[in-house]
Amino acid sequence: MNDRPAGGPGTSQDDPEATDLSRPSIARVYDYVLGGKQHFEIDRRAAQGFIDALPDAPAIAKDNRNLLRRGVRWLVEEAGIRQILDIGSGLPTEGNVHELAHAVDPSTRVVYVDNDPGVLAHGRALLAGDATTAVITADLRDPTSILADPVVTGLIDLSQPYALLLSGIVQHLADDEDPYGIVGTLRDALPVGGYMLLSHFLDDDEPRAAKLERGFLEGGLGTGRFRTWDEIRRFFEGLEMVEPGLVYANDWRPDAGTPTDSPVHTLYAGGIGRKV
Repeated sequence: MNDRPAGGPGTSQDDPEATDLSRPSIARVYDYVLGGKQHFEIDRRAAQGFIDALPDAPAIAKDNRNLLRRGVRWLVEEAGIRQILDIGSGLPTEGNVHELAHAVDPSTRVVYVDNDPGVLAHGRALLAGDATTAVITADLRDPTSILADPVVTGLIDLSQPYALLLSGIVQHLADDEDPYGIVGTLRDALPVGGYMLLSHFLDDDEPRAAKLERGFLEGGLGTGRFRTWDEIRRFFEGLEMVEPGLVYANDWRPDAGTPTDSPVHTLYAGGIGRKV
């Protein structure tokens, strides 16, 4: 097996302590699908499992990433948010959350959270000298520890409005891992005026969703749950939905750069809710 990232030697993922090559990494698989260079053969094989099931599958990740970018811009420009907690952030890529936020207000504080140590290594290199942004290694499955982490509490005042980003991560929680309890802990911790952006694989009663889910589960990644509209809507319980509500990813406040002919338009949903 090729034991170097696609980007070649000299990257922080060459550190064996920061890289687990015994199984594919969600962050690295997404990096591969998005056209990045920080992935290994084991990640590419896992990605190929769902690409074989649906050759247009990489467009799902791109549609979701574009939704995240539009959502972050709206949160900072329109909602006035100046604190962001991005859980399941993945590896740095073009148009990172802190870059989008800082383009509006350089004082916006951002904390990235991911359970892949490689994300921490890359994040530290990218964010060196940036006092407004930090990255920690933590697991979504332990939301209480995330909210209590000293890096999080040192940079974000959790008593004041902030944006919680759960972009394309909750779908990797199986039903028996209590996804609603986990999201509920994070959602309920939001202060009044806080926001939650959540996007998720969508099962809109079409065969491709079941086919892709099998591709994720059988292709090596082992996670990737497609949920129905009602199942996804339940994650927003108690929040006031920002217009246009929970919709297909490309229908959430599209801009001139939003593709109108995405082949996987009906396989991803997302929205933003506000704590009132």
